[in-house]
Amino acid sequence: MSTPNTSQQRSQPEIKLGQMVRHGGPVTGAKDTQGTLTRLWHYLQRQRWTLVAVILMVVISTGLNLLGPYLMGVAIDDYILKGDRGGLARIVLIMVAAFLGLSVATWVQSVLMVRVAQHTVRELRQDVFAKLQTLSLRYFDQRPHGELMSRLTNDVENVNTVLSENVISFLTSLLTLIGVVALMLAINVPLALLSMIILPGITALTRYVAKNSRQGFRDQQSALGDLDGIVEETISGGRVVRAYGREQEVIDQFESANRRLQAASIRAQTYAGLLGPGGNLINNLGFVIVASAGGWMAIEGHATVGIIASFLTYAQQLRRPINEVSNLFSTIQSALAGAERVFEILDETPELADEPGAVPLETVRGRVEFEDVTFGYNPDIAILKHVSLRAEPGQTIALVGPTGAGKTTLINVMSRFYDVDEGRIKIDGVDIRDLKTSDLRRQLGIVLQDTYLFSEPVMDNIRYGRLDATDDEVIAAARMANADHFIRRLPHGYATVLSERAGNLSQGQRQLLAIARAILANPGILILDEATSSIDTRTEVQIQEAMLRLMHGRTSFVIAHRLSTIRDADMILVVRDGEIVERGSHHDLLEQAGFYYRLYMSQFKATDKILLSS
Repeated sequence: MSTPNTSQQRSQPEIKLGQMVRHGGPVTGAKDTQGTLTRLWHYLQRQRWTLVAVILMVVISTGLNLLGPYLMGVAIDDYILKGDRGGLARIVLIMVAAFLGLSVATWVQSVLMVRVAQHTVRELRQDVFAKLQTLSLRYFDQRPHGELMSRLTNDVENVNTVLSENVISFLTSLLTLIGVVALMLAINVPLALLSMIILPGITALTRYVAKNSRQGFRDQQSALGDLDGIVEETISGGRVVRAYGREQEVIDQFESANRRLQAASIRAQTYAGLLGPGGNLINNLGFVIVASAGGWMAIEGHATVGIIASFLTYAQQLRRPINEVSNLFSTIQSALAGAERVFEILDETPELADEPGAVPLETVRGRVEFEDVTFGYNPDIAILKHVSLRAEPGQTIALVGPTGAGKTTLINVMSRFYDVDEGRIKIDGVDIRDLKTSDLRRQLGIVLQDTYLFSEPVMDNIRYGRLDATDDEVIAAARMANADHFIRRLPHGYATVLSERAGNLSQGQRQLLAIARAILANPGILILDEATSSIDTRTEVQIQEAMLRLMHGRTSFVIAHRLSTIRDADMILVVRDGEIVERGSHHDLLEQAGFYYRLYMSQFKATDKILLSS
């Protein structure tokens, strides 16, 4: 494969302090009400024909609802005052039919809107979850996982609540308001204009409440995310909490976050709560004015009793949509704040996106090169410093050194979980940033230090290494990893469902399954990060035999604190403070009597004396 022309140092995205939110994420343009509504509409319009049907049902139900007061006025003036029983019976039947039609239309619109809402939030959840899969590990390192989970669940559910329950109410209220005003103007223009004196007061009150409560709802959703993060972390680390007797500390931490949520909620709800009673006060004052004027007009003979009755009923209905919008206000504000937080995730730019024209990697020979690589999880603190190394195809490269020296970080950047800050890493002569990331990962078999297994059957956990593998291939991989014997002793063998994080297995058993998974993947390059650090000596011997078979013909990188596991490595790299301070074979490094020698002697001096004396 030819080597593309790539620069030795690639520019990294610069994130300024002013662009960071509380948990370290860059602020996006999501915090814009009009923009948020526009983006929600892009999801809703995919159901445009169902929405058209919803709107049609809303128009029908609103019209039928407004028909009642008009028919009541007609009944009073044309039939009750004139004593026409037959006409009264007919109009009563018409009113009954209208109310039946109203009930049917209301039910249909509710069913249709629920379908629209569920389809919309399903696509929104799917897009957010898919976006999370494209983001780098650095993104997750900077944010509490529970807070991200809150965005995917609580915030999306708030949007669902508004769409399924409140959109119809809002549309109905809006159409009712328009219809009532039109009918009032048609019935009596002076009274209609008098009724509208409340609108400026309602508008001013709504703007005041919206301005002061919006930030409160944003803070409320953020505080809820913080609370979820504490809960998730405490449950995941429950054993550590109990082992160190820190129950009271986490209770205090939860109480503090809970109080912040309480304060944010009180502030948001207090301002939002002004809209209901304030609106009622303005509406009631307006109704008194209209009722007084209407009574005077009836006495003076400027309007009939039926017209005044219809008008006062419409005046009451004019209050209802305003009150309903007031009641919906806090829910809608909370949903908009939640939608903003959801769109913040969708606006994130993947740090490790494939370069335009990325090269596919179908097979690998296995030559791996680090060229003057510098990297830090925090741009200001370098973990790896000008690291250079070369592994030839089929070689076994061992990485040793004290905890925190940078061994695992070497593996992380080679796997492109993170991009290097300076220098480059090449596989078969090609910069890994110029390769398709999916192809790169497919060619790497990784056994991580912290083995993660899913709450699925053992068979499926191993098959995660290659999803199209047959059961026989899975079992063969387990045998090669010496895991078959303990798997068959499980309650249901390979069909045994593991508990969360495989809590029903020992650490050694979990690592055996991870090794079987890597064997099944049949990678071109093998990475073993502390693969045998938690396994007893007898099991370690069995695994070493399996690993030798697996590593044959493959470039392999092995990290181990037990130096006995890497004596036969083609090259040992001694990592200290982010630099390779020594390199060579086991015997060469012992002869140098340097850091590796001291590390070796500290582990095996006593053992060697015993062996010599025997």
